[in-house]
Amino acid sequence: MANTFEDVLESVGARLRSLRVERGTTLAQLSEATGISVSTLSRLESGGRRPTLELLLPLARAHQVQLDELVDAPPTGDPRIYAKPIKRHGTVHIPLSRRPGGLQAFKQILPEGYPGNDVEQKTHEGYDWFYVLSGRIRLRLGDQDFIVKEGEVAEFDCRVPHWFSNPGPGPTEVLCLYGPQGERMHVRARTR
Repeated sequence: MANTFEDVLESVGARLRSLRVERGTTLAQLSEATGISVSTLSRLESGGRRPTLELLLPLARAHQVQLDELVDAPPTGDPRIYAKPIKRHGTVHIPLSRRPGGLQAFKQILPEGYPGNDVEQKTHEGYDWFYVLSGRIRLRLGDQDFIVKEGEVAEFDCRVPHWFSNPGPGPTEVLCLYGPQGERMHVRARTR
């Protein structure tokens, strides 16, 4: 027999406490990450406060779990991801993961000649990390110029002016990793 609505709500507190303890997080740290007061978090975990969507969404993000994991929703039964490709500036971005927050993986397909005549190097915070699945990427990094071939990985500090293109022949497929705020995820290489 399925759990009633009240049973589901009552079990959320124990799951929240269990997730926090598993991760070694204090109520104060969780409060800082979510903006929810320590007393509210404590009452949620003890069952003294009824969970609401406004409280559960930031908690799911902080714990990097799906909302249905917090409320013990029944399993969907199919773990396959049916991602819709995102087309942007002539490129195709295919999400390969769907976990909210945390690491997100994308396959990107860059057409031959991408990005056209735009050769302006850019800078931003973070580190870029990409793996060439097929094709080639031309990477200009400061005053250096590289060809990154199939099976090779590039990683660099994004504060260094950079630009990349697909010199061809044909499309290039790249695996990219992103962190929770959308910035590129990095496997930082040791400096020599």
